[in-house]
Amino acid sequence: MNLFETKLPEKRLHPSFRQIKQDPGAGPVREVIQSWAEGLLNRRGEQKKFVTEFQTTFNSAFWEIYLTRAFAELGFKVDYTKASPDFSVECPSGYQFNVEAVISDRSQEPARNPNQDQEADFKLLNTLKLAGKIKDKRDIYLGQKGNKSPYSTLDHVKGRPFVIAVAPFNSDHSLMQNNEIINRVLFGIEAPDQGSLLTGVQKKVSSVSKPSGAPVELAIFTNDSYKEISAVVFSTTGTYGKAVVASGIDRVVRSTRYRQTRETASDLADARSNLGVSHRLEDPRDYRISLRFVSQGLIAGSDVRICSSDRYQESHLDGLHIYYNPFADIPLNRAVFDAAEITHNWFDPESGQPMHQHPDGALVSRQVFEPAPGMFEYLVAQFRNLYGI
Repeated sequence: MNLFETKLPEKRLHPSFRQIKQDPGAGPVREVIQSWAEGLLNRRGEQKKFVTEFQTTFNSAFWEIYLTRAFAELGFKVDYTKASPDFSVECPSGYQFNVEAVISDRSQEPARNPNQDQEADFKLLNTLKLAGKIKDKRDIYLGQKGNKSPYSTLDHVKGRPFVIAVAPFNSDHSLMQNNEIINRVLFGIEAPDQGSLLTGVQKKVSSVSKPSGAPVELAIFTNDSYKEISAVVFSTTGTYGKAVVASGIDRVVRSTRYRQTRETASDLADARSNLGVSHRLEDPRDYRISLRFVSQGLIAGSDVRICSSDRYQESHLDGLHIYYNPFADIPLNRAVFDAAEITHNWFDPESGQPMHQHPDGALVSRQVFEPAPGMFEYLVAQFRNLYGI
């Protein structure tokens, strides 16, 4: 079935779907998205339902399409005869697990008070959204949502890891949160600041409050409160922008990648000579800003790049995170998601600290922009101001 053929009335179409379908220059992007959905559209009896969801709700269906391609690239086979959870997965080794996909989408809540601290408000809203979605899926697994067939009772789920794949789509700024919010929810840690970069210990947060005042517990992977969940798959880059980049159409791309050096003493000495902020224009359409600092025996930092799409590449798995629950009843084998681009995260009960295995060059964030006159220069000026260059 063609994802972009529709007989639905215009008023039912999601604005994002309508924009992609009507854009005469987006043909290559539509082809990429259609190719990603191969397999998913073969699910017996659900093709029409899924295409309707894609055209009317868009984000949740797009996340499933992204995951479908990601699993294929990892060599996984998905048994689409199983209606739920969303993906019944088998690895080349024969290892099997199940994945339920969910997003935090836009709500119909009234606009927030503009006098509030917008950054704090954004952080709270996104924390509540992600925590709520993970809890909802855990409850469905256990049968606490009134469903007659809890996931935990299904034969293909029993005795196998249960993974939740979650992504934030609930505001225009959600994709800029990197992994800060999911770290709050799963590990109860705040974003690193100057002190934590020096000590390696981040500030902790154990709960937040809903607008009603009701508490929402965080740090759910630091104890056995969510032992039914084996792991969480997370990304803020498995979005329409990834399809745009893969299509090769003309755009301006702004990306941030994590960098770290921990090799020989001479390598570290060379890296130390470049501490601080540096920048360069490699081409009239390729500008880079590098930040380097010392942290826990590493030379760490980030590279921000603003360039035309013909000079930019990223893989489908770039930006993907896996979070492992050490208290899971059925842990997920850490060798399963074996790709150089993937970041692995877990909590160490002995030290009481979260652990992260960030590949050098891991994609942190990426946005794409129309190649309008002055767009490249505008984005460069934004980051020059941000870094005081």
